[in-house]
Amino acid sequence: MNDEKLIGLFEARSERGIEEADRAYGGLCRSIAKRILADSRDAEECVNDALLHVWNAIPPQKPKRFSAFFAAITRNLALNRYAAGHAARRGGGQIPLVLDELAECIASQEQTDQVLDRMALRDALERFLKTLSKQHADIFMRRYFSMIPVSEIAAELGLKENTVKSILRRSREKLHTQLKEEELL
Repeated sequence: MNDEKLIGLFEARSERGIEEADRAYGGLCRSIAKRILADSRDAEECVNDALLHVWNAIPPQKPKRFSAFFAAITRNLALNRYAAGHAARRGGGQIPLVLDELAECIASQEQTDQVLDRMALRDALERFLKTLSKQHADIFMRRYFSMIPVSEIAAELGLKENTVKSILRRSREKLHTQLKEEELL
């Protein structure tokens, strides 16, 4: 089912929309939540909560890409759950490492995750991603949105880990420069 039909089901307040959204993008969202929370049950709860948020958001909102909308809500809910301390007791996930990496290019007194939220609101990250090649943007999003370990990204794309690390380092440097130029730092 395409995104337009999915959104139509939510706008019509059809509960089938929830089933279809879960069928189409639930796996992606569970994967994102599990990488953040490191617990399958917490990830499942997070996806269910995200589906409720989507149900409450559509209408009035009408996202351009349903998958990105659902994934972003899931990610934010998982980050909030992580911040509340649920994942820390179970060994974490990729969050500490990812935030440490991004802290290199986002020097601020605020928490790195707060800066990322602020950046998302200002569309700075979206503008930045458009400046990257398709492959580099994909690697950046896999690492910093989906929180996939570097080794997995390298294996999935048939690249060496050092190549992925180098692409990420250069991308962070470019992001840092752009944020300075846009006076967001």
